[in-house]
Amino acid sequence: MPGFGGLEAPNEDGTRHSKDGSRDSRDHLPSLMASCYPITLKFMDVCYKVKVQGTNTQGISIKRVLNHGSTPSDQEKTILNNITGMVSPGEMLAILGPSGSGKSTLLNALAGRLQHGHGNLSGSLLANNRKPTKQIAKRTGFVTQDDVLYPHLTVRETLVFCSLLRLPNTLSTKDKISVAETVLSELGLSKCENTIIGNSFIRGISGGERKRVSIAHEMLINPSLLILDEPTSGLDSTAAHRLVSILGSLTQKGKTIVTSMHQPSSRVYQLFDSVLVLSEGRSLYFGKGSEAMGYFEATGFSPSFPMNPADFLLDLANGVCKLDGVSERERPNVKQTLIASYNTLLAPKVKAACMETTPVPAKDSHFVGSHCSEEGRCSNRFDLHLVLSV
Repeated sequence: MPGFGGLEAPNEDGTRHSKDGSRDSRDHLPSLMASCYPITLKFMDVCYKVKVQGTNTQGISIKRVLNHGSTPSDQEKTILNNITGMVSPGEMLAILGPSGSGKSTLLNALAGRLQHGHGNLSGSLLANNRKPTKQIAKRTGFVTQDDVLYPHLTVRETLVFCSLLRLPNTLSTKDKISVAETVLSELGLSKCENTIIGNSFIRGISGGERKRVSIAHEMLINPSLLILDEPTSGLDSTAAHRLVSILGSLTQKGKTIVTSMHQPSSRVYQLFDSVLVLSEGRSLYFGKGSEAMGYFEATGFSPSFPMNPADFLLDLANGVCKLDGVSERERPNVKQTLIASYNTLLAPKVKAACMETTPVPAKDSHFVGSHCSEEGRCSNRFDLHLVLSV
C-alpha cells in the first residue's frame, strides 16, 4: 500500500524501500528517546483565581431582593492555592487528587496553556533555574486528556502527516517519515500501524493504542519535558500499567515527565518517582511516592488494613478516613488537619529544595540562557523568577 512521501508498505523482510529503491534511513537516525536538553522544572507558590459571574437572571433577581435591591459583586474562586514542587530529568511526577482538585489547571499552568483574561495566575515557574523561554516551550510536549485524532486515518498515516507538519523544514520529507516510523517502533505501535484510529462509531484501534498515538504525536518533536493530563483514563489496569511503563522508559532516557492520575493501581503507583496530592486546590503531600504512607502514618492517619497507597491517598484527599476508637462527632476535619500538617512539616522543606540551585549541563547553557557560570551552575537570584500574571 502506498504511503506518504512515496514510501510503500513493509516488504517480507520488514524493510521499507522508496520508489527509487533506496534503503530507508531510519536505522541511521539517533533514537528519539534521548533528550538533548534535560529540563528541571520548579514551581513555587502557584495560585490561580477566577471570578465567578452569575449567569442565571432569576438567581440574580432573588439575590437582589435578599440584598435589599443591591446587586452582589462577582465572587473570586481559588482553583490553586500556593502549590509548590519540582521534578528533575529522569523522574516522573504524578499529581493525584479527586475530580475538581485542580490537577488539570496545574498542568495547564506548567505548560503555559492557561488563557489570558480568564483568571489571575501568580507564582514562580523555573526551567533550569531560568524563566521559561520560547526554546523551552518548543521542547515541551502536552498530551490532553481527550484524544483528538482523525478516525479515518491509520496510525502510520496519522504520525507521518503530523511529522510532515510539525518537524522543521531543514529535514527532508524522507527524514520526517523516518522520524515518524522510529516513534512508531519506540512506542510499540508497529503491530497496529496499518489500522485506522476509529471512534465510537467506527471500529479501530484499542483505547490504550489510541492513547499511545496521542503520546507519539508529542514524541515526534523529541520533547525534553512531557506533560500528560490523565493518560490512563478509560484504560483497564493492565493497559494503564503498560502505558505508564512506557513513560517510565522515557524517564530512563533523561526526559522529565509530569502527569496527573485519577485512580492508579498499586503497580502503577510504584512506577512514580514523586507524588503531589491535591485537595480542593491545596497540597496535602509532596515527596517520594514510597514515603507517602509513612508520612501520613506519622501525622496520625493510617489504613486499618493493607491497601493500595493511591486509594488511601484519594480517600484522604476526599476527607474520608476511619480512626479506631474515635466517634463520628469527635473525628477531626481530615482535610484541614492534613493541610495544616503539610504547611507545618513539609512546605518549608519543599520550598527550600526548590530554592536550591541545581546544576545545568554546559551543553544546555545556550538553551536556557547565557547567565550560567563556567562550572555549569546558574545563580538563584530572586529577580530570575518568572512571576506569572494574567
